[in-house]
Amino acid sequence: MILAFETSCDDTCAALVGDDGTVLANVISSQEVHNRFGGVVPEIAARHHLELIDAVVAEAFARAGVGIEQVSLVAATRGPGLTGALLVGFCAGKSFAAARELPFAAIDHLEGHIAAAYLAPARFEPPFLALIASGGHTLLLDVSARGGPVEVLARTLDDAAGEAFDKGARMLGLGYPGGPELSRLAADGDPRSYDFPTGRSEDFSFAGLKTALLYKTREVDASDRQVRANLAAAYQRAIVEALLRRVLRGLERSGRTRLALGGGVAANAALRARLGELEVELFLPPPELCTDNAAMIAAAALAGGALSYPDYLGLDVYATGEGPLR
Repeated sequence: MILAFETSCDDTCAALVGDDGTVLANVISSQEVHNRFGGVVPEIAARHHLELIDAVVAEAFARAGVGIEQVSLVAATRGPGLTGALLVGFCAGKSFAAARELPFAAIDHLEGHIAAAYLAPARFEPPFLALIASGGHTLLLDVSARGGPVEVLARTLDDAAGEAFDKGARMLGLGYPGGPELSRLAADGDPRSYDFPTGRSEDFSFAGLKTALLYKTREVDASDRQVRANLAAAYQRAIVEALLRRVLRGLERSGRTRLALGGGVAANAALRARLGELEVELFLPPPELCTDNAAMIAAAALAGGALSYPDYLGLDVYATGEGPLR
């Protein structure tokens, strides 16, 4: 059984997953304290992880109905993420493993989003393309095998898809986190009321789209709710179509006929609906596996790469911009 930790941003997460990929417990404690600031404050996030980590781990064991003696492998997110936040879960995981001289797996957060597909009952096995769309990263990956090489077909040039949602929501006077807020408003709007750019690059770029929305809010009466709903709907459509366009290119280039979605933006209903129209075998993660969670970190550990005690004691975390998928 695997005990996994994930504290890369503002969610304190612990999970217990069986060696066959069955999720026994997946506990996520979100820090709503950041909502008032319109974004995550790194120092506050780290301090709250320290306060919550023990309770979250205890809750995971309680839900699973197992004891610590049944844990045979420990895993934790090593990066990318907020350094202070990462350190809490990573050090907790190393400490738990070292105290029992258990093997430890240091997991890349983005590889965790890929591995969410491996969990039961889906067990969506490679080869496939993976679209990872989150708050900090947008990647299109060709995944050939579990634990094998991953080819990056398209990556983030500037703002990630999740950032585009959050910043668009802020321009429209909505709350944080912006993705769900903007999607709710978009449900009442006309997605074809405005024509926003989707980018021409082979990679993902949303800076131009964000600027286009800013200029459009200055041209129209953005205080009118229906106008704002139309803006939200058209803006969301542009993000979705930008993602879809790169996916279609990737499918054609790679010859793959299977696609897995991951990351926080994977919970977006408009994106899920558009990808569902493709003639591919598709894995759409359940909502609890879209956002940051520790079950996906445990799933990545199933692919191998764990170190024996005490070889992992000197490992450290890495921040955004580093790691194997950069």
